[in-house]
Amino acid sequence: MKITLRLIISLFIASTLVAVLFTMLQIRNERTTMVRELNMRAHMLTEGIQNPIAEYLRSNSTRKMKQLLDRFAKNTRYVGIAVYDSQAVLCMATAFADSIGKQLTITGQVWESLTRRERMLKIVSGDVNKVHIFILPLELDDQIVGAIVLYQDASFIDARVNEIWQTNFLRLLLNTLLIVITTVIVVRWSITGPIAQLAQWIRGLRVGKPSVPTTIPMRGDFLEPLTNEVTLLAKSLATARAAAQAEARLRITAEARWTPERLKEFVRMELKGKNLYVVSNREPYMHVVSDNTVQCIVPAGGLVTAIDPILRACGGVWIASGSGVADRENADEHGRLEVPPDEPAYILHRIFLTKEEEEGYYYGFSNEGLWPLCHITHTRPIFELNDWMHYQQVNQKFAEAVFEEIANEEQPLVLIQDYHFALLPLLIKSKRPDARVAIFWHIPWPNPEVFGICPWKQELLLGLLGADLIGFHTQFHCNNFLETVDRFLESKINWDQFSVDHKGQRTVIRPFPISVAESEKSLQGHEYLYGESAKKTLLKRYGINAQYLGVGVDRIDYTKGILERFRAIERFLEKYPSYIGSFTFIELGAPSRTHIKRYHDLMAELDELADRINWKFQTKQWKPILFLKAHHTHEVIYEHYRAADVCMVTSLHDGMNLVAKEFIASREDGDGVLLLSQFTGASQELTDALIINPYDIEEMADALYTALTMDPKERRERMSQLRNIVSERNVYRWAGNIITTLSRLRVQEQKVAEGEVA
Repeated sequence: MKITLRLIISLFIASTLVAVLFTMLQIRNERTTMVRELNMRAHMLTEGIQNPIAEYLRSNSTRKMKQLLDRFAKNTRYVGIAVYDSQAVLCMATAFADSIGKQLTITGQVWESLTRRERMLKIVSGDVNKVHIFILPLELDDQIVGAIVLYQDASFIDARVNEIWQTNFLRLLLNTLLIVITTVIVVRWSITGPIAQLAQWIRGLRVGKPSVPTTIPMRGDFLEPLTNEVTLLAKSLATARAAAQAEARLRITAEARWTPERLKEFVRMELKGKNLYVVSNREPYMHVVSDNTVQCIVPAGGLVTAIDPILRACGGVWIASGSGVADRENADEHGRLEVPPDEPAYILHRIFLTKEEEEGYYYGFSNEGLWPLCHITHTRPIFELNDWMHYQQVNQKFAEAVFEEIANEEQPLVLIQDYHFALLPLLIKSKRPDARVAIFWHIPWPNPEVFGICPWKQELLLGLLGADLIGFHTQFHCNNFLETVDRFLESKINWDQFSVDHKGQRTVIRPFPISVAESEKSLQGHEYLYGESAKKTLLKRYGINAQYLGVGVDRIDYTKGILERFRAIERFLEKYPSYIGSFTFIELGAPSRTHIKRYHDLMAELDELADRINWKFQTKQWKPILFLKAHHTHEVIYEHYRAADVCMVTSLHDGMNLVAKEFIASREDGDGVLLLSQFTGASQELTDALIINPYDIEEMADALYTALTMDPKERRERMSQLRNIVSERNVYRWAGNIITTLSRLRVQEQKVAEGEVA
């Protein structure tokens, strides 16, 4: 209330000063205008009678002069007129002129006018009225013979001035009233109201009300900067509270689930405040142009889903290739920026590659060579010398970036991601042997016969064995790797400890099944729509009427089995025609590696197949497949997860596949069914999903029917088991296990060395 009163008083004083100033200016202008009109009127009259009066004065014809003045006296616009001779002696005057002349004694002014031979004007106030006096010298034959004095009533000037003051005063009162009312409304609506709302909202957060959203429901944008910051603070508070509650529950039940806080404390103890350095090809945040505006999006894929929460919890540096069209403009001259944009937690260091480097290293050797080599999907790998040279060159380029970041840190912890950097561990170790280096291979590792296809197999194995720790998703992949090393390198392999000793370097190989973070709702207090409500909202947006909804989320890749998935949906509708018009499948496909012919052809195949199936079954308000090709944000993806009756993961060969775990983590409502390929690493953990063979179209069609007709109780029991597994084996546990294994390996290595010296 005090601020409102101060604001009202300030506005009133300002308005009054402005009103007084403009009123004074208006009065001055009005007065000048009215006096000018009096002068013009006096001039017009005196110009018409000055010659006759001059003649009468010279001839001393008082009778004719009197008749002229009497006729003039009948004009009501003038109050009096007087005639003076050359000595300023009054000769004749009307009654009013005579009385006012005596009253004001203007003889001196008349004489001055006669002397100067100039017109004079003046406004004087008498006892009765305000009078405008106009004195005009009379000349005849170039001699002054007298003067005419014209009197006009000027009292209307004061009346007009008073009117202006009164009008403006009333206007000021009205404006002040409107200002007060408007100020009170605006202040209450835009300031005090939102502040009170904000205070109530913060109070709700402080006391931990479960119904309080983390996004402030406020009007307008007056407090937008404060709102944004407090919203971020609220999310952090909600996350911390949820984590604390989870920790409390775990203490009661004697469980030890990994959380961001636990991982952060663990890293602080293990690394003693040191940073974590992550290297990957794909960046966690990319800047793209959409609708002529720059947007920061999170690229689709399991790697980002897994690693980003770790660096959010621990802090550090993520070195990655900058691939967004607006990436350069949104980083400093060294390619560095703080991420996430809304709540910075770590540094992203972007490496910008030339087109030749990207073509050879990424599209060539990595994705036309290593990717099909490691995935058993019957796509022939292509190895070319030029691509191999670019692969080496880019690995060296990333090594230099790592050296730049770790220059001032002793025994840094470097976590390398995936098959793009098989040479990087040895490059780092050769220059920084004190570095703790781990590499996680996110894709399958083939058997020795398949890997033997690669012309540079020994160089790749030597590069990988520069790491202290190599991680795979499953034990089966670890076995394949050791068998490959045994086949192609002279080394000592310890099958009991799953380690390789080569030229004084010991490398440990371990399985670390990767996972995802906790669901958004449980950690941030969000309230979302699920099931029927979410489905209805989503389908309405797409203009589709359907009862059942399926969803798939993938990079558009031939290993993901999207073609097989579409054929299974076609077969499902053929076998179970009652679902025609009631089941729609939405595929969220992120275009990837479209420069490679196999991927380009795959995109065309998918479009053609989806169009053919839609043409075959669709109706006016329904279609069976909605194929959405774009880089979708996590918010959009999770919205589709929460609305789906079934999620289909049909990979032909996959190291883990985090889409399956994302879908499970998103279903806070405990509903939904997961169809999961038996050729994913996730199928070894998620046994309560409907496990399918993606090469068996009939089996997939029947599994889809089973999912849509499953008893709700069984559906929820299965989802409950799946959620327990994903919750317990989350990404923080994965990161904690890798860091634990790596740090303890270093300690053991030092103890062994000390023992040998002793």
